[in-house]
Parts: sequence; structure tokens; C-alpha cells
Amino acid sequence: MGPWWRQKRWGIGLLLLLVTAVGSVDRQVMSIAAAGIKADFHLTNTQYGAIAFAFFAAYGAGQLLAGAVVDRLGTRRALSLAVIWWSIAAILHALARGFWGFFGARALLGLMEGANYPAAMKAIAEWFPRAERSMATGLVTAGTGLGLILAPPVVGVLIFYFGWQTAFVVPGVAGILWVWWWHRHYHLPEAHPTISEEERALALNDRVPVVGDSDVRRSAWHAWVHYLRYRETWGLVLARFVGDGAFYFFSIWLPLYMQSERGFSVLNVAWLVAIPFVFADLGSLAGGWAGQRLIRRGWSVDRSRKSMIWAGALGVLVAWPVSVVADWWLALLLASLAIASIQVKSASLFPLAADLFPARDVATVWGMSGAAGAGGAALFQWGFGWLIDAYGYHPVFVIVSLLCIVQAALISILIPRVAPIGALAARPA
Repeated sequence: MGPWWRQKRWGIGLLLLLVTAVGSVDRQVMSIAAAGIKADFHLTNTQYGAIAFAFFAAYGAGQLLAGAVVDRLGTRRALSLAVIWWSIAAILHALARGFWGFFGARALLGLMEGANYPAAMKAIAEWFPRAERSMATGLVTAGTGLGLILAPPVVGVLIFYFGWQTAFVVPGVAGILWVWWWHRHYHLPEAHPTISEEERALALNDRVPVVGDSDVRRSAWHAWVHYLRYRETWGLVLARFVGDGAFYFFSIWLPLYMQSERGFSVLNVAWLVAIPFVFADLGSLAGGWAGQRLIRRGWSVDRSRKSMIWAGALGVLVAWPVSVVADWWLALLLASLAIASIQVKSASLFPLAADLFPARDVATVWGMSGAAGAGGAALFQWGFGWLIDAYGYHPVFVIVSLLCIVQAALISILIPRVAPIGALAARPA
């Protein structure tokens, strides 16, 4: 098939990385601009937490609805529409004039961004063999880290020189430009006009087969009810509900923490708070590569996925002392290692839907678990805001350090074997 950069599936992976990066910048602008916005509109930490809640509650609803929409409209069309609308939502933040304005803009952004990961995971299921899915997922999750790396310097400079409103407009425009490139280049492997026959066969031969009538078009409600019969679905849903809030805590609260508790200026944040998200990308790529390597060395998909999930979850424990160490650089290093560990875990956790379920329905199942993850994250962020106002940051860092351990335990208990659902006896939860 030639070198990897000439293989169509890795080009698809890079496109997914880029759109995830754009979406990550869109959502991160609020975190970097938070100190100025809070001062301009006299917002408390509890109100800021409520604004974060608006994003994640809508993000959860968006994933639940988008999963079924992506499976029905197809990856190419659905993701194009979603990115256009979330780019518009990002630009609307510049017009907000108080708590409810930001609350509404965040909710609209979250609702539209809910399609990103269901569509990306469906694209991975459509294009990548099982051994490569952790690496492809690592690319997608690296997009989140890339956005978080770019956001502090880019957004910080835009805020410093042009005001916070401009910082919401620029990434919104970038998203609209991405749609043109995506719509031009994404096709299913079975219909791609320039793919080699060898790569086409590689993509098609390792998909999870559809059990039963492949032509049946279930409604979203029927699909949800059908897949909730399986304990594997509940394993994904409950694990995401418990664990997703850990990463979002760092992306939402770390810039504000470094300003309010460690004395960073907005320009300090613009450069230094990018460091943890460099670690996040290294964790994504290292976790994806390690998972792929283990499978190619003969490990089963089940053993590889769970080993990497547990390794990452245990690594997050370094977040426990972040708020009590004396030196700012040590706090930043511990936060960086914790974020990297979360991404190591995610590179093997996120492909599970594609490992278990038919490609036709991956976005639907991903949307269910992603909705649970965003719902849990919404509740945690609101609760974190209250805890920070009442008790400071330390209890929050302790809670965050433990969430991924509980998540890994739920995966091990409720998904006893990672294998295509069609090869499993139906065992209702």
C-alpha cells in the first residue's frame, strides 16, 4: 500500500484531528477569557460553573441525538452540518452580554459539537482495521490536545491585542473553512474514487458484521432500546458518566486556577498553560501507539484495551497533590502528567464502541455513552464550582484523581470480554 502518508485512511485521521482541534479551541476560549469576562460581567465561580454546565448538558444531549443523526445521514454530511453550526455558535459568544448570554451561547455550542466524536468514531469504524483503531483514536484525541495547546497562545494574544470578542470569532471562521476541505475529500472506502483495492479490502474486511437484516432502518428510539439490552452498552455509558469529567476539569478550570491561585497573568497563561496539553497529545499518541503495538505483538484486543485503560487510570493519581505543592512549576508538571495519563486511557477506551458494535451503529452507541459522559461532566463542573467557592481547589483535585480508577473498574466489570457484539450471546444487563 505504500508509506502511511499515501494511505487514504490516515488522511481521514488527520482531517478528524484538525476538526477536533478546531472544536477544542472553540470551547477553550471561554476558559482563557474567563478572568476578564468574570470581571466585566461580575460573575462568581458558581455562575462560571453553571455556564460550564450549560455546555456539557447540551453537549450530552447533542451526542445522544447526533449519534442517531450521523448513522442516518452518514459521516460526511452530518459532520459538515454540525461544524457549520458550531462555528456559528462560537461566533455568537462575541455578542453575549452577561450570564444568560454566555449560558445560551455555550449551550448552542455544546449541542452542535456533540456530533464530533460520534462522527469521528464512526469514520474510524468505517476506515480502520481493529489493530489500528487505538492509533486512529489517539489521533482524534490528540486533536483535543492540539486545540488546547494552540488556544492559550493564540487566544491570549487575540485577547491582549484585540479583546475577548475577537478570540471567539477567529476559530469560528476556521471551522467553516474546514468544512469545505472535509466535504471535498471524505468518502466511504467502498465508494472512494482513488483508493487502492488493497486498502479498500483492509477497511471492509475488519468491520464488525451487522447481525440480522442489514437493511433495517430503526428509529433512534428503537436503536437505543435495542443496544441498552447489552451490559457492554451499560459499561460504556456508566464508565463515561463517571470518568469524562476528569479531562474537562483540567481544560475548563486549570487556566483559571493558575491565574487565581498561582498568580499567572493572561499572557503567562497563554504560554505556560499550553504545556499540560502538549503532554495530553503525547499521551494520546503514545497510548494509541502502545495499544496498536500490543495487538500486533499478539495480545488480544480485550487484553490490550483494558491494560492501557488501567495504566492510564492509575497515572491520573498524580493529580492528587496539585493544589498543595509549593512550586507553581511542580503543580503544572503534576497536572501535565495527569492529563497525559487520561489521554493514554482514552486512546483505548474510545475505540470500544467500534470494537463491540457494527460500524452502521457505532455513532448511535457512541452518542449514548458520550451523552452520559457529558452529562456527568456537566454535573461535576457545576459541583466543582460550588466546592471551589466553599472549600478551595484541593478536594476537587482529590476527586479528579480518583474518577478514572472508578471508570476503569466499571469497564472491567461490565465488559468482561471485548469482542464483536454479534459474537456474544445476548445477555441483558
